[in-house]
This record gives sequence, structure tokens and C-alpha cells, in this order.
Amino acid sequence: MRLKTTQAASNVHTDLVSAVGWNPTNELYTCSDDKTVWRWDMNGEAQGKVCEIDAYFTDLHWYPVANKRQQQGNDIFVVSCTDGTFKIVGKNGRTEKSVDAHRGAVISLRWNYEGTALVTAGEDGLVKVWSRSGMLRSTLAQTDHSVYSVAWGPDSDQVLYSSGKELLIKPLQPSSKQLAWKAHEGTVLQVDWNPINNLIVSGGEDCRYKVWDCYGRLLFQSPATEYSITSVSWCPDGELFAVGSFNMLRLCDKTGWSYAKDKTNTGSILNIAWTTDGTQLAGAGGNGSVCFSQIIDRTIEWKRISATLEENNRIRIQDVLSETIEEQDFRDRVIKMSLGFNHLIVATATQCCIYNTGNWNTPHIFDLNETANLILQCQKQFLMVDNFNGIQLYSYEGRQICNPKFQGLRTEFLNGESINLSNDTLAIIDRSDCKVIRFFNTTDGKQIGEPITHTIEIVEIALNQTGPQPERKLIFIDRNRDLYITPVLKPNLTKLGTMVDSAVWNDTSDILATMIDQKLVVWYYPNAVYVDKDLVPLTKFIKDGGSEYGKVPKICYFYGSRVTIRRSDGALVTASVSQYPLLLYEHVSNHQWEKATRLCRYVKDRGLWACLAAMAIHNTELNTAEAAFAAIEELDKLQYVLHIKSIPTEEGRSAELALFRRRPDEAESILLQAGLTYRAIKMNIRLFNWDRALELAVNYRTHVDTVLLFRSKYLEAAKRPESNKRFLQYVGQVTVEEEKIKAKIQQEKEKEAQRPGAKRYA
Repeated sequence: MRLKTTQAASNVHTDLVSAVGWNPTNELYTCSDDKTVWRWDMNGEAQGKVCEIDAYFTDLHWYPVANKRQQQGNDIFVVSCTDGTFKIVGKNGRTEKSVDAHRGAVISLRWNYEGTALVTAGEDGLVKVWSRSGMLRSTLAQTDHSVYSVAWGPDSDQVLYSSGKELLIKPLQPSSKQLAWKAHEGTVLQVDWNPINNLIVSGGEDCRYKVWDCYGRLLFQSPATEYSITSVSWCPDGELFAVGSFNMLRLCDKTGWSYAKDKTNTGSILNIAWTTDGTQLAGAGGNGSVCFSQIIDRTIEWKRISATLEENNRIRIQDVLSETIEEQDFRDRVIKMSLGFNHLIVATATQCCIYNTGNWNTPHIFDLNETANLILQCQKQFLMVDNFNGIQLYSYEGRQICNPKFQGLRTEFLNGESINLSNDTLAIIDRSDCKVIRFFNTTDGKQIGEPITHTIEIVEIALNQTGPQPERKLIFIDRNRDLYITPVLKPNLTKLGTMVDSAVWNDTSDILATMIDQKLVVWYYPNAVYVDKDLVPLTKFIKDGGSEYGKVPKICYFYGSRVTIRRSDGALVTASVSQYPLLLYEHVSNHQWEKATRLCRYVKDRGLWACLAAMAIHNTELNTAEAAFAAIEELDKLQYVLHIKSIPTEEGRSAELALFRRRPDEAESILLQAGLTYRAIKMNIRLFNWDRALELAVNYRTHVDTVLLFRSKYLEAAKRPESNKRFLQYVGQVTVEEEKIKAKIQQEKEKEAQRPGAKRYA
């Protein structure tokens, strides 16, 4: 990825350009110390002078518009001036309002994301909040230094501002405590806070730019550059940010490393603005010039195919295996593209094109009435997000399937970490409460079950891509970087790991790859946590890369047995995992248990046998489970499997398997629904759940004496007297005769063996 930067041969402005801003229709407005505002098109051609205002400008910001339909009547921007005023100006250049805001210059200002409030920062060290019409709401902060930059928090309930060498986050609630930390060794000149990734970028006179989280923790610090960092700005989708300095424009990943560095002839770049679709940016030059930069050479990969955006409307597709190259031209600029599951999805400004990787000549095409913010794919369908239609699911033929919605959904803040798609389920982190995950059916868009609620904020989610809906599982990483897994339909949160930087499901199996504390940790069968937790360590593969992976590595792809990892310095590292678990999944999905067993015997790997044991128990394949447990020398589990095989009824075996999975309530429910009351009572006795055993015996009026007999033997062996009031009550009322009880138990066993369909497991 790199920048293609252009600037006019001669300057339109006769003095330094102090600020730039794109309007919703992607026209650029620039203001200068020559007291003029000019309008430009996306190609960098000046379209004419908008207005002249008798003031020197310091900043410009357009009124936020979520989608094209909200644009009507909201074509206004605000400029800050050195005379202490800010002016609300219409698209045509007419000044609608001028407000005396600060003593000394107004240095920085920003609309909040809803457009209901404006924050200004001045040379007098004050930070003030104003209504949309320019009425003062509050003086938020007062400092001893000039405030050079200000930004809103993601929910418009906090304001970030700079004061000298410090950064401060001030909540709008007067009772809330502000957060402050020393950010740079020199004065902080520019800050920006992205609402999607919730990260802060800052630049200062110490010639460094830094990335922070919203708690003031340093995530990245650049080496010292030659000149002061005069401007920083996030791309709207939060994946990139741009940095401006003297005759230099740099494009960086959100983690801090650089994609590209361009030399310009602009002097110091005092301000940077992105288009709403994030495909282009503009910089305000200190020598009066305006530079325009397009992002090109964006590359995405899937298995053997890579697609590269060469120009803003041309994609080059390369198949490595067949050594073929295709070029696709589009009539409009490409906004988003996604490659996976044998399809390439390209969203331009007006159309969506769907290509099959087997045939690049006949794409499915449909029109778009709003710019796409995000594209996600799975095996059967893909998802597109925009700010007007919300979330839309489409088939790969271009047919719309559904449009999931819920109260409080804010699509402009969604990214690939907060929404995830599988063949039958859509998962979304609720932006209004980041502890909540909601699930939706992909066929009709209706909500599935109750949302999952965690104890702290969730930052990343992912659904497994294989298996039917009852087998659907979700993993998520919370703010503490703890990794959890849960079934979607019957939530049961289980922690898998801590200090997790990244987690990705395999594309063709349920193998989970994670980066934990600079190690690659792969769970070959994560579902083992719901089958037998003792097997989980055996099914886990750990590869310690040492310094190979660096700090905070991120998994980009996990296709087949290849894991591609992005290091913190931007380099890509490839790691391989064993092919055998993938073959095992293939055999199990095709119910080829004999082949699966032969594979494990050939490989002779304890971890693979453990995977097979857990898979066999999950699928009630007891013969295979018996062989697997024998191979890993788990004698107690082997003995229990043999015991299960001796049970004559299917319900009895299902209950014992539920008990094996540590689900006694489910096991009891199975037995009671099947009418196997004695087996349910005996199960509770085996679990020493005496109160429940007696309760069942009393409720069903059977085997009360059996419970009392086993209880008395238990107490006798423990050499303890009876102290349970309920048992003391029935001891005097029920006669316990051991021989009769044994006969009754034998009758129960014979009765069970004679049930219709009862037979030993074969």
C-alpha cells in the first residue's frame, strides 16, 4: 500500500493554507491566510473561490452527515479564526453566524459525531462546548497553556485536548474525573481520536508521533523524525492514519508502522483531511500549496489469489498457481474490496461487483445508493455495511437476503472486529453497551435467543465457519485481553487464555489460532472444553517464535495449515501448523471414523489421539472413543466408556455422556424424560447429591428405601452420624431391607433391558 501524491504546478492561495476539509460529496474546501476559502474536486483541480472573510483562519471542520439523505440543509462548515471567533459558513460561502468564543485565537474546533455540539480550544487555554446554533453550553476546561488541538471521544461524551506536553481526556459530566498524562517531550501540536478503533494518535514538537489507547497507555512510539509533527489524522474506518511534517506525508497502520512515506513540496503540512470513504486525503501546505494523495497498491490475498488496487478504478488479480493475471477496470473509484471463499467483492462509489474466482468475465453487478463502509464474507453469503441501509446480507448472485436491525445500532462505528458473519449466524457487539453481543439469523435477519452479556467491554469477536447452527461457536477478546469461547445457541462462557493479542478461526475447520504473549497457540479442537477439559492441554499446540513475532503481533489469515502473522513493525511472518488435524476434521465430517482411527495410528501423536477422543465423545462414537482413550492411556476414561457401552438404552447412554461432559442437570433431564427414574436417582447417589436423590425418590414415590440404604452405607464408611433433617425424617418412616432393595434394583435393570429399542452398543 502506498500514496500517490499530486499538487498543482502553481498555488491558488497566496499565503499558507491553514486547514482543509472534505464535504459529504467529496469536494475539498481549503482556507488560507490570504483570507479566502477555495473549493477543489477530487482530482486536485481548483473549482473556484467560495468566499473571502476578513480574518485569519486556523481550522475548518464540516458538519457531520451520516448518509446522503441527511445532507439536505446541513451543508455547512465551521472555521476558527485568530480574532477569537468561529464562523458557521454555508456551502455557498455565506456566513450564517459569527461567535466571539475566546480571548486570543481559536486554534482548534470539532463538531461531535451527531452534529449536536461543537467544541473549541483557544490560545487562552480554555476548552468550550457550544450548541449547533453557536450558544455556549459550558466551559469544559481551563489550562495554563494554549490548547492546540481538540477531538471528541467515540460516544461524544468525552473531549480529548492537548495542553503543553500533556494530553487530557475530560468527560462532559461535571462529576466525572478527567484523565491526564505526559504524552510528548515537546509541545503537543495535533491529536485525533478514532470512534471505531477507540485509539488516539498524537504528534508534537519532539518530532515523534504516538498511538495511545483511550486509557492513556502507549501502544506505539515512532523514531524521532527530522522535523516537528504538525498534523495527524485518522482514516474514517480506523485502519490507517496519516502524519504530516515539513515536506513529508506518511501513511501508517493503526498499530503505528508505516506503509509509505512521500516527499512533498508543501512546506509543513499543517492539516490533513480524509474523504468520507477513506480512499483519499488532502494536506494543507505551509507554502500555500494543497497536496492530494490517493491510496493505491492495496493488496488482499486468499489462498493462491491476490488482488491489488493499482489505480483508484483498476484492480490487478493474480493467480499464483496458474500464473495468470487479470485486470478489471471500473467506471468509478473502488471504495472497498474483499476476497475469500472463491469470490471477490468490489464496492465502487455506485456499484457492487461480485466475481467468482473461476470466472472473471461475468460478474454479478447491482447498484449502490450509499458508500460501503465494510464488507465481510463467509461460505454462503456476504455482508455489506453502509450508513443509510445499515447491515445488508447478499447471496453471491447479488440477491439481498435480509437487513438485520436492532435498537441502538450505529453502523458508522462497525468494523471487522465488532461484527462477524458465518453461514447461519451474524454476531454484533452492541455499541450502546460493549459488554453485550447480539446474534441474528442470516436467513431472515431476526435475533437469535438472548444476547450474551460479559462483565467488561468486548473488543473483538469471531464465529467459527464450519458445521451446522447448533455447533456454532463464538470467541471473543475482552478489554483485559482475555479470550473466551461460547456456544451461540446455549451460551456457556469458558476462558481459553489471557494476554491474547489476536485470534482467528481456520477457514475450513474448527481449529483456532491465537497469538498469546508473543507465542503462536493453536487449539486443534476448542470444543474439547465442553467435552472433557482434561483433554484441552493435549489438543493445544504452542510455537514460541522468540523475537520472530515481535510485540503485539496480529494474525492476518489462517488458510489451511498456513498462518500469516503481521508483526508490530509491519513485516509478514508465515507459520505452519500440522496438516493432520485438518485431515482428521475431514474424516470426522464425513463420518469416516475408521479412517480417522487409522490416521491417528499412522501419525502416532498424542495430541491427535486426544482430538479424536473428544470428537468421538461429542458425536457419541464410543468404539472410536475407546480406541483413542486407550492410545493416550487415559484408563479411567476408557473404563467409563466401557461402562457406557454396557448400558442397554440410548437414553441411558446419552445421559452418561452428558455426565462425562460435566452436565449433571442435562443428564438427569434426559433420564426423567425417558422415564428412567431409578437411573436418575442412582446417578445423583453416585454424585453424592443426596438431597436431590431423596427429592426424586419422594416425588416419584419409588426407591426411597434405596436412597436411605446407600446413604447409611456412605455414612458408615465415613464413620459419621446422620445429621440431615430430611433423611432423619424418613429413617423412622421407611423400612430398609437390603435384600428386597437388591431385588428391586435387579428388576429395574431387567425392565430397562426389555424396553423397546434397547440393545447393547455395537
